[in-house]
Amino acid sequence: MSRYNVAIVGVTGMVGQAFIKILQERKFPVKGWKLLASSRSADKKIRIAGRDYTVEEARPDSFAGVDFAFFSAGGDISLQLAPEAVKRGAIVVDNSSAFRMDPEVPLVVPEVNAEAVSSHKGIIANPNCSTIQMVVALQPLHLAAGLKRVVVATYQSVSGAGKEAVDELAAQSLAVLSKKELVKEYIPYKAAGRHHQIAFNMVPHIDIFEEDDYTKEEMKLIRETRKIMGLPDLPVTATTVRVPVFNGHSEAVNVELNNPLSPQEAREVLAKAPGVVVWDNPSDLLYPMPVDTEGRDEVFVGRIRYDRSVPHGLNLWIVADNIRKGAATNSIQIAELLI
Repeated sequence: MSRYNVAIVGVTGMVGQAFIKILQERKFPVKGWKLLASSRSADKKIRIAGRDYTVEEARPDSFAGVDFAFFSAGGDISLQLAPEAVKRGAIVVDNSSAFRMDPEVPLVVPEVNAEAVSSHKGIIANPNCSTIQMVVALQPLHLAAGLKRVVVATYQSVSGAGKEAVDELAAQSLAVLSKKELVKEYIPYKAAGRHHQIAFNMVPHIDIFEEDDYTKEEMKLIRETRKIMGLPDLPVTATTVRVPVFNGHSEAVNVELNNPLSPQEAREVLAKAPGVVVWDNPSDLLYPMPVDTEGRDEVFVGRIRYDRSVPHGLNLWIVADNIRKGAATNSIQIAELLI
């Protein structure tokens, strides 16, 4: 088997660290590692398989000899360095939103549109975390009965906002319980003009507001779902909410189908679908929760039931580890398609 030189851009972040772990778990054929980050993290040491590697500042010339470059360092860095990596012969799998809606860049979830990778021109976009888990569950239902409309409300963990937000949730929780003053810096996002408490609270605001008062996160769900599933006119609406959970995104999804599909038929369809696990037994109080899905790469679906307010309606509850399947694992699966 061929082996490949791999670069990780943003290696000191939560997703960057997950890349290292999951590449080893999945036995990706790594020949050499290039660990890249900002100048602040340069010269740090990271141990991989018993050997210490030095983190280097990400520069255009960092990608010489690299076969695959996994980016998770934000859109500005991707726009600046991903084309430079491609010029030097690397295939880029990018986790930011920089290229997702570019018609020349495939946006890929392997369980849904694996064939799209064949059209890449050096860059492949990894979708938003909340989009990935939703389309993995929607695609089998669409193939079985046809999607007519999708309504989703997300319950997104703070790990989606980065390690600083995870630390802030922990610190705020202790502060609330000990009746101390709260520090609020990272929710809804660091550059926001006003910050909110996340401990013991929910914030219906992820990323900046766009037209019609939808957030960028909500519009990502709408636009990316249509592109990945090849349904440019699919009616989709979304409300995204940050919740006081450390890791794992949950979604309440309502679908209206073109043709009848019972909850039991939906369970059977989903149970056979790649990357999906059905946990749905109300009599045993069985349904997926973030604490059960952490560290897993599958998308978990439960609470499947009729929506009798519309013809052919179903409700679903979808949960996944947003750092793994929502980011690092999906990116690595994309690279695996190419090798």
